[in-house]
Amino acid sequence: MSWDAKQYQRRHSYVFEYGQAVLDLLAPQSGETILDLGCGSGQLTAAIASAGASVIGLDSSSAMLAEARANFPAIDFRFGDAAEFALDHPVDAVFSNATLHWVKNSDAAVHCIARALKPGGRFVAEFGGHGNIQPVVDALHAVLGPVESPWYYPTIGEYTTIIERYGLETREAWLIDRPTKVEGEDGMEDWLGVFARDFVRDLEPAQRKSAFRSVAERLRPTKFRDGVWTVDYRRLRIVAHKTGARKP
Repeated sequence: MSWDAKQYQRRHSYVFEYGQAVLDLLAPQSGETILDLGCGSGQLTAAIASAGASVIGLDSSSAMLAEARANFPAIDFRFGDAAEFALDHPVDAVFSNATLHWVKNSDAAVHCIARALKPGGRFVAEFGGHGNIQPVVDALHAVLGPVESPWYYPTIGEYTTIIERYGLETREAWLIDRPTKVEGEDGMEDWLGVFARDFVRDLEPAQRKSAFRSVAERLRPTKFRDGVWTVDYRRLRIVAHKTGARKP
């Protein structure tokens, strides 16, 4: 997945703004070392650093990392894949917001997370959960046919089973409905152009634009009102601790 980092910040800042609630669960402390997995353009990484923690931001998008480094040059931002990364030293916590639904190899990602944590360290994350943006998914398939989705939206039971497989103990888990507003007549097409690009990666630019317009028109009767689109987000929120029961 390639990202337009500036467009993401300009029109979809709610992604990291909603992350404040997950930061509150993380409760970073001065002196801790914390990994922000899927740091994007770095706003939440900087918020962790402002609490006095030593923070590493990891992302697989060069465009996002370039923006993050420009935004917050004092922070350690690194290139890495959530399903393949390794750190030189274990950390006190792994934090992740709006990233892990892009990682289909969830076993590999949780394995890396568990390996990165100190014994007793915590994993605090929020990402798309079961049923996330289902009307959008249905409309995409109606227009484009049975194309493979880039997204992974697990149930609580599915993801906590994986977590426990790698020596993490789930302390809290929620599946949260969060209808999200996207403003503007072209808001849905813009949203699709940022987040659903993998669905149309084999199409020519004009075909992509036409496809997203068709998806938006399918959604318009129920998801557009008074100049505002509603995207039916459902978020899976997880707090887990490393027990040491299994050596990853």
